[in-house]
Amino acid sequence: MKVVNIVPGFGGSFYCGNCLRDSAYAKSLKASGHEAITLPLYLPLTSKEYTPENEIPVFYGAVNIYLGQNFRVFRHMPKWLHNFFNSPLILRYAAKKSGSTRAAGLEEMTISMLKGADGFQKDELDELIYFLKHHEKPDVVHLSNALLLGLARKIRDELQIPVLCSLQDEDVWVDAMDEPYRSQIWKLMGEKALDTDALIAVSDFFAKKMTQKMSIPQNKLHIVHIGIDPTKYSVKAPNLDVPTIGYLSRSNKENGFEVLVDAFIKLKENPKFGNARLKVTGGKTGDDEKFIGRQVDKLKRKGYQNDIEFIEDFRTESLGSFFNGLTLLSVPVLEGEAFGLYQLESLASGIPIVQPALGAFPEIVETTGGGAIYQPNTPDALAQKLTEVLSNPEQIKQMSINGRKSVEEKFNTSILIQRMIEVYKSAIK
Repeated sequence: MKVVNIVPGFGGSFYCGNCLRDSAYAKSLKASGHEAITLPLYLPLTSKEYTPENEIPVFYGAVNIYLGQNFRVFRHMPKWLHNFFNSPLILRYAAKKSGSTRAAGLEEMTISMLKGADGFQKDELDELIYFLKHHEKPDVVHLSNALLLGLARKIRDELQIPVLCSLQDEDVWVDAMDEPYRSQIWKLMGEKALDTDALIAVSDFFAKKMTQKMSIPQNKLHIVHIGIDPTKYSVKAPNLDVPTIGYLSRSNKENGFEVLVDAFIKLKENPKFGNARLKVTGGKTGDDEKFIGRQVDKLKRKGYQNDIEFIEDFRTESLGSFFNGLTLLSVPVLEGEAFGLYQLESLASGIPIVQPALGAFPEIVETTGGGAIYQPNTPDALAQKLTEVLSNPEQIKQMSINGRKSVEEKFNTSILIQRMIEVYKSAIK
């Protein structure tokens, strides 16, 4: 079976769990004996490695679709100019900017993309269809998220193959928009979902949420959890001598970095944990610089500036050094997440997690036995839970064992990939 995964590229400037999951997924398919191609839209998967020689072309190039959406003169530009704006140099530059990570201002483009062949990106869709027909000829196309549902109908009609779509954190993008856009986009996504052969939610929590948001027919909905390859993560013994809290995500407000910093300050004010440290990785965008600076200033005012460490390299193969020396990991995302890949990466490394009782976090903690949850998602509540967990080293040791075992037995890609293949097979007529 040959599967083409169509995913939004992100340029690699920050930790994007969904993006990393999509990239790893093709490798898992290949390891199971299938052909798999990852085809990026908007931006390259990583800005450092993208060259025409070693990468599949980037479709719906971010610069081209922005110009075409907002300026009529660019909707029928000559081929040479289109190619220039889609060149590695221009896309690497665009990847360093942060506008594409904000929903505000991109409402009309989101709607246009969902309209597919009826949107302003019709030419880009035609290019994509031609590439799939004449270069890849897949048996199945898998869309990374529901914001790409506008592609489904024409792919099915032109290639006569099934199209499936994952459901993962679309609400973060859509619900950040004002009305009437928000309601309009949810309605449009629900309509376009009917153009697919199956929809795959990454957690029980998110399946229920998206069923309500999009009115998804039950016969189209499947649940396949996110998985990782545990052999890529060496088990670390949690640091019981120096309480060290890890954070693995983009360092912004929405992902709860400020909540963690404020909780960390409260934790250190307890004499029992005066030696606590904070270890941070996951990158940032240009939008995040001032925000991060304000959090560091808080630590400086308390004299704790030397107790935080920022690690720039957050590639999967480099995470071993990040997890080494951690006691716990906490990413207190303000509204929760559909899953949160960093949880599995931490548990596979033997490091327990402390997460808010939001989104799929309680589901993962309960299933793995590898962490604790708290509520509400405030610095006070997080500091209290950290104090509670750190005061029980035997519990931390058991969470470490439980977490690693659960990843091996329940969230292992070698197991979950077979479930996904069964969904593919059921969609192939």
